Amino acid sequence: MTKVFSAEEVAKHTSAESCWVVLHGNVYDVTEFLPEHPGGSKIILQLAGRDATAEYDPIHPPGILEENLKPEANLGVVDPESLQKLHRQSTQGRAQEDEQKAPPPPLHTLLNLDEIEAAAKTQISKKCWAYYFSAADDLHSKALNNLAYRNILLRPRVFVDVTKASTATTLLGHPASTPLYVSPAAMARLAHPDGEAGIARGVARFGAMQLVSHNASMTPEQIVADAAPGQLFGWQLYVQTNRAKSEAMLARVARLRDRYRCVVLTLDAPVPSKREHDERAGIEAQLVVQSARPPPPDAAGLQEEETKKEKPDANSGVGKQLFFGTAADLTWETTLPWLAAHTDLPIVLKGIQTHEDAYLAARYARRHPGTVRGIILSNHGGRSLDTAPPAVHTLLEIRKYCPEVFDTIEVWVDGGIRRGTDVVKALCLGAKAVGVGRAALWGLGAGGWQGVDRTFDILQGEIETCMRMLGVKDLSELGPRFINTRMVERDIFDGGAGLDRSGLWTSSRAKL
Repeated sequence: MTKVFSAEEVAKHTSAESCWVVLHGNVYDVTEFLPEHPGGSKIILQLAGRDATAEYDPIHPPGILEENLKPEANLGVVDPESLQKLHRQSTQGRAQEDEQKAPPPPLHTLLNLDEIEAAAKTQISKKCWAYYFSAADDLHSKALNNLAYRNILLRPRVFVDVTKASTATTLLGHPASTPLYVSPAAMARLAHPDGEAGIARGVARFGAMQLVSHNASMTPEQIVADAAPGQLFGWQLYVQTNRAKSEAMLARVARLRDRYRCVVLTLDAPVPSKREHDERAGIEAQLVVQSARPPPPDAAGLQEEETKKEKPDANSGVGKQLFFGTAADLTWETTLPWLAAHTDLPIVLKGIQTHEDAYLAARYARRHPGTVRGIILSNHGGRSLDTAPPAVHTLLEIRKYCPEVFDTIEVWVDGGIRRGTDVVKALCLGAKAVGVGRAALWGLGAGGWQGVDRTFDILQGEIETCMRMLGVKDLSELGPRFINTRMVERDIFDGGAGLDRSGLWTSSRAKL
């Protein structure tokens, strides 16, 4: 017979020695799991003795409990009256935010990505907004990502029949209807229950590829379960310190190879960065949790001691929680051979920020055919190292110092895309594909999968209009003569190529 617990009994178990939580009415003893939790033990202890369903659901794929807890960890259920009491306790501090939520605007009235983002902000939680919006330090790189595109001017040609314009292309050999793709974007269910599967549904009619975040809030299987025939996906990989976990995930993705067509190895975030909006939201959430707990029955001195133990810290931000367990010891010599041994899917290196590393990636691809097939020029949306260069700068560096890279591997970019004209400018500089991350999340927040559809409808329409205004009928015609990059070129690295070209573009039998 299932055991029934009172709220008072659950509330007694709030320590590392005995930690209970309530999820969907069930009482779980998660004490043994504390040291194994990918986000660290502290985040669980903050929710100990409470109904944690509202905090748990948006950031954990369904079924993850059963995968990580022993059956006996499910102790029983909490009685309905006690559950209501716990629910009132766990939602304290959020009621005002929920009451102030405005109704969502009709999606067809949103005409650009700025309006999509503004609409999303009225629908999502403060925690969600802070995580999505945040970037490193002073947000300079985040702002520069888009400013660099603004500073590139277009050079339209006339007397061209542009009755039709095609955005059809191929990505890693697979047909795609657009060069626009979804960059890895974590924790989609923070914005809307549709989650990553909603993003997939939202981009389906555009034939766009979706790169699924390593930190997705749904399982790899759930995300692609209802995908359209031929829809393209890639799986992002953050290599874990415990390599066995990464190897297990690679094997899982390999079983879905008819959907997941590449592995995207992320390199631009080896350690957690300082994202103050996210960290501040985490600190405020901790204070709300602490204020919601009943005062301890002990003396005031004990209460003061407990308060010291529970002092909020910046590690409570979503971003830093997701980094627990991520390896910082990746190298060209060790990581890529290991990865190639555990997947035969094409490898795309995400986070290239200099022409030197783009060159090294091309050299590796040349020496090891069938492994590295592409790179993504990215500074992690400005979320890793502030004042790191935007993708446009790196594109221009490659064109200046080692243009042969474009002939060896596919070069994709992301970061700062706000208009379809931004996409076209990147393509003119040699990019094969152009990604948006936050834009998909804002679309989801504004209206679920329909909001993502609206976001891509806006961007795709702007891309096609820009091409036709330029006098271009298909992507193969785009090139540097359609843009003026002088304002941006003055800011790119000017310290010389610094490359050892010996053997890279010679016979594979030559000594490299």
